[in-house]
Amino acid sequence: MKYILKKMTVLMVLVGFISFMTAVSFNGVEAKSERLMIQGDHGALSAVLQTPDKVQSYPLVILMHGFSASKDYKLLELTAEYLEKAGIASIRFDFNGHGDSEGRFQDMTVPNEIEDAKKVYAYAKALPGVTNILLVGHSQGGVVASMLAGELTEQYGNDAVKGLVLLAPAANIVDKTIGGAFFGVQFDTDTMPEYIELPSGLHVGRDYFKTAYSLPLYDTAKLYTGPVTIIQGKEDTVVPPRYAQRFVEIYKHSTLEIVEGYDHEFSQNMPAIARGIVQSVQQDVNRTDDTDLKINSYLNEIRLFFEKIIEVLDKVKAFLAGLS
Repeated sequence: MKYILKKMTVLMVLVGFISFMTAVSFNGVEAKSERLMIQGDHGALSAVLQTPDKVQSYPLVILMHGFSASKDYKLLELTAEYLEKAGIASIRFDFNGHGDSEGRFQDMTVPNEIEDAKKVYAYAKALPGVTNILLVGHSQGGVVASMLAGELTEQYGNDAVKGLVLLAPAANIVDKTIGGAFFGVQFDTDTMPEYIELPSGLHVGRDYFKTAYSLPLYDTAKLYTGPVTIIQGKEDTVVPPRYAQRFVEIYKHSTLEIVEGYDHEFSQNMPAIARGIVQSVQQDVNRTDDTDLKINSYLNEIRLFFEKIIEVLDKVKAFLAGLS
């Protein structure tokens, strides 16, 4: 009998430990993590929902990964963890054909990823306790997030998306497609085969490239009028910083952070970038009026003005150097 009681005591301790691991308390806020499936555009999407426990209401951030990545991208995991600690919920998910989600990678396009994200947004919006929804996207996920924010604003109004954070948004996917080169693979866009095989072995379907031709990226993105934070690695060779600058030009209320020494994946210090993301989210959540947005808008206009002056001066300098 004593042996059985001893075993039961050990079992209860183990159960308590497991419960502790699935509901860890940070700064007085407990957090829960739940794996779920959400019906997407090309099948079920694998997702992780993380919510602060014992809190009646909270904002939620939808985290979107890039091309051929997944919800397990370390930067998104860290961001979700830090958001939890700040009492903010998050959903990160695998787009169709990626990670644990259904669908073929070959059938993936930016438009159907936007449809996937809309389904996740609808799921998040229906959750009890969610007060606001914000979007964070990396690389191609940044393109999806920017266009999703524009479409949701047009459909539901300015309150549809509380804030937007773009991490090295891969707007150059259009340039690479039109230019006939994609991740080092050359092809004739006029006689395009059913798919292109990348050096990694992944098959990118014909529809991916064809939809990129007419992707209304900037026209759709600029429909969103809320706050935007763009974080871009200066040493990014996958998506050059000039594409981040293009986003700054179309948004009325944006902040661009060029981080020295960082690559496309922000691999040099992901925790620091994750903390920066959370700080931007917190600022957007706590925003109660448009005063800060107007100030940022004026500052961006001034900065763009001086950047254009510097560009002209550099051209004049090069011209004079040529004469000598």
